[in-house]
Amino acid sequence: MRIKGRVAVVTGASSGIGRATALAFAKKGAAVVLAARREEALEEVAGQCRARGGQALAVPTDVTDDEGVEELARRAAAEFGRIDVWINSAAVTAFGPFREMPLADFRRVVDVNLMGYVHGARAALPYLREQGEGVVVNVSSIAGVVAQPYTHAYGMTKSAIRMLSTSLRQELRLEGADGVHVCSVLPATIDTPLFQHAANYTGRKAQAMPPVYIPESVARAIVNLVRVPRREIVVGPGRGLVPLAKTAPGVTERIMRAQVDRFHLSRTETAPADSGNLHRPMPGTGSVHGGWHGRRRTAVRRVAAAVALGAVAAACLGRSRR
Repeated sequence: MRIKGRVAVVTGASSGIGRATALAFAKKGAAVVLAARREEALEEVAGQCRARGGQALAVPTDVTDDEGVEELARRAAAEFGRIDVWINSAAVTAFGPFREMPLADFRRVVDVNLMGYVHGARAALPYLREQGEGVVVNVSSIAGVVAQPYTHAYGMTKSAIRMLSTSLRQELRLEGADGVHVCSVLPATIDTPLFQHAANYTGRKAQAMPPVYIPESVARAIVNLVRVPRREIVVGPGRGLVPLAKTAPGVTERIMRAQVDRFHLSRTETAPADSGNLHRPMPGTGSVHGGWHGRRRTAVRRVAAAVALGAVAAACLGRSRR
């Protein structure tokens, strides 16, 4: 699929991966429909998209509202005549010991991250089926394959998103809708404001767990995925963790619990108990980056990340044998 002239709906477009993706599609000449809760942020992103050569429409939307998401699809089709691409990217997260996480916050993570994607797919697929072509991209996470402590709801939803994509692909093929594709993207740690916006009940400041990569790397991957659809891709250094989780799950768990305790939660900075942006959006116009100094991927860095991962795995495996 050529990107120029296509119509792409992006949820979670006010910040992070969603915002970077909207800008990437606009730069390629696509019409972009932007959805998130923050109208002020969406209008700023819309202006940036137009400055890059694309058309843009901002539609304030809470993805947990199924009727609101259906209206988002109707407005996109009414404004631009069709929907070619639907990118489910809206996400929230929460850190906390399992028994100390308020159930209302736990449910909200599930509602946004999982039901928001269900609402998006249900709204988009009738248009794509009628056209006989199109792509739904679901942004999952490495955390959907490799679980972490203290982010139970987030990991559960990201794993479920992969299952949703797989199930929808099978159903579409059974229906003969061969031109409609459903793809999953699994980013590793990305430099976005997600961690500053997170609910947190650990007492420790949440921070991006290194190595951290820029959101633009995920946006490029999504654009390429729309051009040439694939079932699932991993973005970032987590590529090595996926097969490791299958072949040595015990080792993988040891790696992740150590990494989260050492690097994902600060040992020096505290944080008050707070629900973050779960129930209300953060003020302001948003941003692509979170200030975690994400870096671009290079061949050398990919090799270095793989070597480092192998060394950690070997050390954990050696300890498990002693």
